[in-house]
Amino acid sequence: MTEMQSNNKTWPVVVIGAGPVGLALAGDLGWRGVPCLLVERGTGEIHQPKMDLVSVRTMEFCRRWGIVDWVEHAGYNRDYPQDYAWVSSLSGGYEFGREPFPSIKDEPCPPQSPQKRERCPQNFFDPVLRRFVQQSALVDERHRTEFRSMKEHERGVTVQLANLESGQEYEVECQYLIGCDGGASSVKQALGLQMAGSPVLTYTTNAIIECEGLEAWHDKKPGYRYIFIGPEGTWGTMVAINGRDQWRVSLVGDGNVRTLNEDDMAGVFRRMLGRDDVPFKVLSVMPWIRRQLVADNYGRGRTWIAGDAAHLTSPTGGFGMNMGIQDSVGLGWTLAALVQGWGGPRLLQAYEIERRPVAIRNVQEATNNLKNMLSPRDQQGQLQGAFEPGPAGDAARKAFGEAYTAMMKREWHTVGIHLGYRYEGSPVVVPDGTPEPPDTVTTYEQTARPGHRAPHVWLKPGLSTLDLFGRGFVLLRFDPKVSVEAMQAAAAQRGVPLQVNDIGDAKAASLYERKLVLVRPDGHVAWRGDAMPQDALAVIDTVRGAA
Repeated sequence: MTEMQSNNKTWPVVVIGAGPVGLALAGDLGWRGVPCLLVERGTGEIHQPKMDLVSVRTMEFCRRWGIVDWVEHAGYNRDYPQDYAWVSSLSGGYEFGREPFPSIKDEPCPPQSPQKRERCPQNFFDPVLRRFVQQSALVDERHRTEFRSMKEHERGVTVQLANLESGQEYEVECQYLIGCDGGASSVKQALGLQMAGSPVLTYTTNAIIECEGLEAWHDKKPGYRYIFIGPEGTWGTMVAINGRDQWRVSLVGDGNVRTLNEDDMAGVFRRMLGRDDVPFKVLSVMPWIRRQLVADNYGRGRTWIAGDAAHLTSPTGGFGMNMGIQDSVGLGWTLAALVQGWGGPRLLQAYEIERRPVAIRNVQEATNNLKNMLSPRDQQGQLQGAFEPGPAGDAARKAFGEAYTAMMKREWHTVGIHLGYRYEGSPVVVPDGTPEPPDTVTTYEQTARPGHRAPHVWLKPGLSTLDLFGRGFVLLRFDPKVSVEAMQAAAAQRGVPLQVNDIGDAKAASLYERKLVLVRPDGHVAWRGDAMPQDALAVIDTVRGAA
């Protein structure tokens, strides 16, 4: 190993980890004009995609970045049916129930958003985000480079890195260090941060299976996700990776460790099929642990964490990666404000105060979804009748299927989780005294109450209110007679980027409820009122984290 060398360049931000969260943060920083160094110990190749749902909120950020078309054309078959079904096996087995969905291509946007969810598994989505990163000359992406240690000082952070190909170790300087390096985050360990919750929910094993024309080998209607239930209860799932010939097969497992190889997972796939004459190939096998954990703290000083480094969740609901993208957007504008000099010291404190409650809420919801999915394990006595032939078995299957289908709807319909999170008690939000609305899961009513996501309204074909937000603060004015000069002057005095947009749309005015609404760069409402505040400078200092 060579002697430690020093890299003379000082970076505003160094990001450790180039999964979807690190890529999104680096891309957002580049989009905001902030140079950063993105460090990844791997090669960037994805052999086991860990996610496939890109939520409606993440797609709103993709719309902001101008990459929606890239996501839609990344490689997933958007014509493929998206039904969820619970079966005993695909060929000759029982189908207990089904939740029908249109294909991603045909699914309409929800009324609360200009976008809709997408199916873009990680082996498709990461390359899209990397392309987004690479379109900015401000991001230096280094693969096969490992984070070794960090030392914070008054001016910034000294970061020790190692080139895993050459063995060379070297140092870089940065103003801020962000760990997006997963559940076993080295940055988190360097900070000594702890996580609380359930370290083991299940020991699960995934396999990626290649099977051409699977639909022709069984008698069930095509679907995106199948849940397999036997006399012992729920035991496995199968998900369409690309909507063509690749499938993610999961043996859900329990609290007991099992070591499975390719032959074992081939047997799991054959049981799911209900036959053993189907040609297929096991492409990869990955054991993993399903967890429910949230970090006690998200960082301190100039070093912070995001994504799986901050929260680990069961994938039941598709919340994990999408929470991480929200972390990245929250950090992106915060770091830009600090690097550019107009942000105050409370911004990074606000990041933890805002994002940690969202993580606690979402990982608990995901665990409850898991419990619902696995609930047939606790009903083995009742399940026996559902596997009996004849009229009595038919009645038992119908009763079980209807109850299970009704219970699982909460996982399939989660617009409230994806859009309804709010930043209650944030030090960089000015409350207006209105009561907090219910925190719902399957439904969502838009609100412009401070701390909430600013509502979507179509202002004209192709132009949403959401399209106005992102670069800096935006002051929406719904009555042109109301003066905004005091806030403009206060923003100019503090160097805060502020744009005033006059909105003449009656529906938007009704939904935003006040004549003036100040929206942050991340698209959340920071302040609202019917007239200028008595001290506009105090409001600006609060929302920029300097109060």
